[in-house]
Amino acid sequence: MQTLSPPDETERPVVLVVDDAPSSLGMLCDTLESSGYTVLVAADGEAALQRLELVVPDAILLDGLMPGLSGFETCRRIKANAALAHIPVLFMTGLSETAHVVEGFECGGVDYVVKPIRAQEVLARLHTHTRNARITRMARDAVDVAGMGVVFVDARGRIAWRSPQAALWLHALDAPPAAGLLPASLEPALAPGAAIAVSTAGGARISVRNLGAAALGETMLLFATPREGAAGTPSARLAEAALTPRETEVLSWLAKGKTNRDIGEILGTSPRTVNKHLEHIFEKLGVETRAAAAALASGQLA
Repeated sequence: MQTLSPPDETERPVVLVVDDAPSSLGMLCDTLESSGYTVLVAADGEAALQRLELVVPDAILLDGLMPGLSGFETCRRIKANAALAHIPVLFMTGLSETAHVVEGFECGGVDYVVKPIRAQEVLARLHTHTRNARITRMARDAVDVAGMGVVFVDARGRIAWRSPQAALWLHALDAPPAAGLLPASLEPALAPGAAIAVSTAGGARISVRNLGAAALGETMLLFATPREGAAGTPSARLAEAALTPRETEVLSWLAKGKTNRDIGEILGTSPRTVNKHLEHIFEKLGVETRAAAAALASGQLA
């Protein structure tokens, strides 16, 4: 059978496999390794979370039913962490009832594979989700680093997806949106080809342009600051973020390409503490990934 190539052949993607009986997954791990993936193994949810304090994998294969912290609860904790939320989680479990499948997706999983595991099937699914996750992250980084934001609105006026920067601007409007709905002040932007300007509660002007229909009948809106030196520029965003001195140090070393372990050693703290600082930094800057934070800081911090 033909072996799939990993998503990016210039490096070995990292996969974290979490199962309370890892010995039963020998064939799967061997298949992943031979297909160009680096495989890390954790025997339970707590061990997986500890691993994630040291390394951010490209994907996670997670058993749904484990003693102690269940796979579903483990996934919820991963998705609640801004530094980890982008990682695609694929459940692999013997729980095949509809309620379990629904719970797997509701807690943040992107796929659900029922045991016994078929290694080549898992490899194909993993390849697809890892590739899509990387493309999505690059697109989000490109939009937000450029000082713009994107919002997708469905046919009923509900926000289907928004980039981190767009989310900040939405909540800064004079009339923030009701849960899940586009603010009334932005409804004129839903007209084909429309371009409008709105003001935030702080007086900043934001331009909103309708870029037309996207997938699934959704409308794509592009948010941007209409003038030079506005709130979307890297220097202004860093200033408005009000980072603490320690957070500024962490971000500075992150921009220099240092890992959490490296930063911890430099600053005399643990990788766990560094990760906590990064969570706060991501939230304040309105980004989701290390790459986006590093890009904003590049050239701005000594």
